[in-house]
Amino acid sequence: MPDSHGSPPRTAYLNARLLDPASGLDAPGAVLIEGNKILEAGAGLFADGVPDGVKTVDCGGLCLCPGIIDMRVNLPEPGGEHKESFETASAAAAAGGVTSLICLPDTDPAIDNVSVVEFIARRARETNIVKIYAYASITRGREGAELTEFGILSQAGALAFTDGSRALSDALVMRRALSYAATFDLLIVQHPAEPQLTKNGQMNEGEMATRLGLSGMPAAAEGMMIERDLRLVEISGARYHAAHVTTAAAVDAIRAAKARGLPVTCDTAPHYFTLTDAATSEYRTFAKVSPPLRGEDDRLAVIEGIRDGTIDVIASDHNPQDQDSKRLPFAQAEFGIVGLETLLTLSLALYHKQEMPLLDVLQRMTVAPADILRLKLGRIARGGPADLMLFDPDKPWQIDVDAFRSKSKNSPFDEMPTQGKVLRTIVAGRTLYEAREAAGAAAA
Repeated sequence: MPDSHGSPPRTAYLNARLLDPASGLDAPGAVLIEGNKILEAGAGLFADGVPDGVKTVDCGGLCLCPGIIDMRVNLPEPGGEHKESFETASAAAAAGGVTSLICLPDTDPAIDNVSVVEFIARRARETNIVKIYAYASITRGREGAELTEFGILSQAGALAFTDGSRALSDALVMRRALSYAATFDLLIVQHPAEPQLTKNGQMNEGEMATRLGLSGMPAAAEGMMIERDLRLVEISGARYHAAHVTTAAAVDAIRAAKARGLPVTCDTAPHYFTLTDAATSEYRTFAKVSPPLRGEDDRLAVIEGIRDGTIDVIASDHNPQDQDSKRLPFAQAEFGIVGLETLLTLSLALYHKQEMPLLDVLQRMTVAPADILRLKLGRIARGGPADLMLFDPDKPWQIDVDAFRSKSKNSPFDEMPTQGKVLRTIVAGRTLYEAREAAGAAAA
């Protein structure tokens, strides 16, 4: 609400370690918010004191950075509200420092026409917590055959085009999609898995699958699909993004494509650089994901890909499944892990293990996805949106799925000790999440 003079309220976040990956800023400083915008930010701000009438929040020397932009979230409403709703996904996102998320078209009905895109936008406005955007499907019904109306869907608000958790396997349809996308300068996002090689697969093909007697999905299926698509990118010139990359071969292919100047980007998720297929031992369905957890060599290759910039983005790959979908024999259980509330803390392990500087880890979750999706987000900049996250990078805590805000609790990380915690999440100038540890921050 505006103050008595009709001006938007102002809040100063003081005594913060400002981290802005877009500009390389890492210094003590402050941020002044007016309404939903950043009015001023910098290292020397308020050196002479805070003006009268400005609310203040003492950050206690902790890290203040742009809010996380999670570019891969399965939000199954409409059709799967019993697993996750806009309200529960938004609350989980805020608790995880995620200020913007992009939902996949894996809904019922699929996001393949303007009316469903408009439904997503309306539900996002009604929920009014974090910012929610949508992908549209490449093909009608995500069936891999008839292309959707890219131009019209883009104008309606679709950020990019993907068939979500289904690979677009037909090479001719993919070529047409890339050519169509190039006409409008749009982004195609692929789930890279050759379907015939992965059909009926339950986990990574290898020693663990053999030991458990489960059908495997070979690592080669990922690299093959990406290498095929890269040939089509060369023909079309379209922008292409490979989702949740998990294998050394895929990382190598994307690295080589970038060296050739192709407009290619990719992401991975924390479980792919945190766990291996050993997590599925004893038939642990909560570690069943698609693409599957791989072996140690692939895990290390993913870390190296993040470190050297081949992998542009770390996304949660949040995929909520209810108890009835997970507490089944391994072959019948659904794929998926919830990830919104553990995205930051699991990613910070790259910093704590001295794999990467803190600013680089944050870059993969803020300005990098914003730039790929062409969103004016992910920065601490004058006049920019006041979407911020306050966190303690060193705070030890134990993951507790029962405390998750997500409606579903399917995580293999329950009771895992970890380091780094979100203390406050600010979206459009509003504090939407505040941990108990932050409740004592000075405000006046």
